[in-house]
Amino acid sequence: MTASASRAGIGLTLFLVVGLLTACGLPRSGPNKSEIFAGSVLKSGDAFVVTVNDRVTRATSVVPAFGFGSSFENADILGSDLIAPGDELNMTIFENVRDDPLLGNTGQRVSALTKVQVDGQGYIFVPYAGRLKAAGQTPEGLRKIITDKLSPQTPDPQITVDRLAGNGSTVTVSGGVTGQGVYPIERPTRTLTGMLARAGGVAIEPSAALVRVTRNGKTGKIWLEDLYDNPSLDIALRPGDRIVVERDRRSFVALGATGQQSRIPFETQTVSAIEAIAQVGGLNTNFADPTGVFVFRNEPAEIANTVLGRNDLKGDQRFVYVLDLTSPTGVFEARDFVVRDGDTVYVTEAPFVQWTKTLAAFNGTAVAADSVSGLGN
Repeated sequence: MTASASRAGIGLTLFLVVGLLTACGLPRSGPNKSEIFAGSVLKSGDAFVVTVNDRVTRATSVVPAFGFGSSFENADILGSDLIAPGDELNMTIFENVRDDPLLGNTGQRVSALTKVQVDGQGYIFVPYAGRLKAAGQTPEGLRKIITDKLSPQTPDPQITVDRLAGNGSTVTVSGGVTGQGVYPIERPTRTLTGMLARAGGVAIEPSAALVRVTRNGKTGKIWLEDLYDNPSLDIALRPGDRIVVERDRRSFVALGATGQQSRIPFETQTVSAIEAIAQVGGLNTNFADPTGVFVFRNEPAEIANTVLGRNDLKGDQRFVYVLDLTSPTGVFEARDFVVRDGDTVYVTEAPFVQWTKTLAAFNGTAVAADSVSGLGN
């Protein structure tokens, strides 16, 4: 084989490689900036591509607001001796007669009623006094009620009532606490923080922890950190309350030229774009284009209209927010722009990366062609 023929073969091989690269493209992590901008509604696409600035940041800074309703916040702290369904009561009745006592045998002036359980509707039965509403009463209040019922039947009865907390005065604590279980409402555990402490404290990162309380079919939810900061959220508990401590379920997806490509859970109540990038290890210094940081999101119509200065959009709209970290205020804007649940944070590759890949492909092909030429000689 002549040298000219060999060179012709190499040239043909390179020509074929160029054709293949043009047809198939080189491997990459996703679309480039030009392809993303081509999807704009201004270019017959279906997404609004918006550059982030102070106005956009203010319009899109929506953080979930949690709290307890008035039925939770207005509830008074229970007395530590308040009777509830499921409690057990010990009652002693002293009668001021000897020969014919109302409750005891002849000559028996003292009668004991032990382990009288308050039923599910809050009632107890006392002989000759009948069925009485005990739930919601203190032992002293119930003593007066029984005394009034028995006084017309036996002279000057003297009564004592002792309460033993039962399963009716309990709350359930579950989820991300050290000790899940059913706990009685006692003097130290009459409020939410006291009960959480009784359960061993929160076992997950406080910055990502939510506390949910369900009572009579109604549920309130707050951030654990807000509970620490705002004493008014330390609500009084009621028998039957269910307390669940759970990790924040919000997340975003990181793709492209970042240190990690994955679904990332939120670690704090709010996550900015710069924090989201930091959570995945920052920009990949070998590949990332700092002028091409994008946040993909479906915006509700209200926010979409505010961002675009319109009032005609209906339903969720596709948005692509653009951040340029190299601009004079780029890092500040990325620090202030709030990432929301379900967002996709995407960083494009720098233009030279594709050029480097192309050169590497040509170089590998040229080496292979030289090897083939050497075999021919």
